[in-house]
Amino acid sequence: MCELSEAETKGGEKVSKEAYAYTPGLKVKRAMTVRKTRRLPIPGEVLVEVDDNVDHDTIVARTQISGDPEIVKAAMLIGLEPEDLPRYMTKKVGDKVAKDEVMTAYNSLFGLIKRRVTSPTDGTIESISSITGQVIVRGFPVPVDVDSYIPGKVVEILPREGAIIETNAAFIQGIFGIGGEVHGEIKIAVGSSDDELTEDRIGPGDKRKVLVGGSLVTLGALKKGAEVGVSCIVVGGVRHNDLTKFMGEAIGVAITGQEEVGLTLIVTEGFGKMRMSQRTFDLLNRYGGYMACVNGATQIRAGVLRPEIIIPHEEAHEAAGEELGGGMTPGTPVRIIRQPYFGAIGRVVSLPVELVKAESESYVRILEVELENGMVATVPRANVEIIEE
Repeated sequence: MCELSEAETKGGEKVSKEAYAYTPGLKVKRAMTVRKTRRLPIPGEVLVEVDDNVDHDTIVARTQISGDPEIVKAAMLIGLEPEDLPRYMTKKVGDKVAKDEVMTAYNSLFGLIKRRVTSPTDGTIESISSITGQVIVRGFPVPVDVDSYIPGKVVEILPREGAIIETNAAFIQGIFGIGGEVHGEIKIAVGSSDDELTEDRIGPGDKRKVLVGGSLVTLGALKKGAEVGVSCIVVGGVRHNDLTKFMGEAIGVAITGQEEVGLTLIVTEGFGKMRMSQRTFDLLNRYGGYMACVNGATQIRAGVLRPEIIIPHEEAHEAAGEELGGGMTPGTPVRIIRQPYFGAIGRVVSLPVELVKAESESYVRILEVELENGMVATVPRANVEIIEE
């Protein structure tokens, strides 16, 4: 977070007693232009052109990654000296070979002794060494496709890499998530943002849906969702222990998104039972029945990455907000991201200029936040983030 000077001065006197502050923000937008860069891991072929209209599952780029190598100690297995191996190969370098297909054959004593070496995998003979007596079989290339993720229009081509897709959509960022990119129809599974999402609220008809809960998703609901085939669960809070049990391991601290647990989970407020922000709940409710593109990938260190919910639609954009442009001022909606008020939402009441001594003995700038329950909390400015409305 960076700040402007405490106050402009005139003749040594302070004109303003409050400083502006800038801090990362979570977006909760009804309508905005969303751009996504879709890029291959290695160079390949781009399959779309600028101005093409694409669906979320349109393949925009394709490449192939070399298969894994398998080393076979052929000479040792067949009982030959390494320099004799090439004479007994039934395949040569560059030949394709199927799994369990004979690639080395040795006969002796007029055919009474027969020894064979077969390929451990489908692939291509990459090398035959008369020095080590080894054969390397390279697995067939693995195709890698990159889809557009969001429906929209191609606005830019990245030669041999991919494309940039643009769409008009509602856009909601969560505070934490697991699981990767999925799609599904939005379904509100609870009556209000205070309600818990329990397993009895999930049924077979929720397969491939994006289920929206309220203040908490239970361990039973997570398991039931994965069993039924729910694409994603969006909820205000989740208990840390429940999430650990569901994943079968502790949560990683670097980046999430690669978990294979049967569904994607997006938490909008924090850990524990935490009522979903009413603005977020109302926005999801507004687009119930719409197709959503969601991604639970989260990175909390350098290069912050937030889980996201993208709901493409044709409605007009909102007027551009000035919260981030003008900094954090009284009235700015914020979320507290540190204990003891972790996940609480409120609005800035004031931003005192004076430094205050924190528990760590260091001096920090603070702000006062009026929480949704009416309580006014005093917290370090670095402990909040703007909610961009």
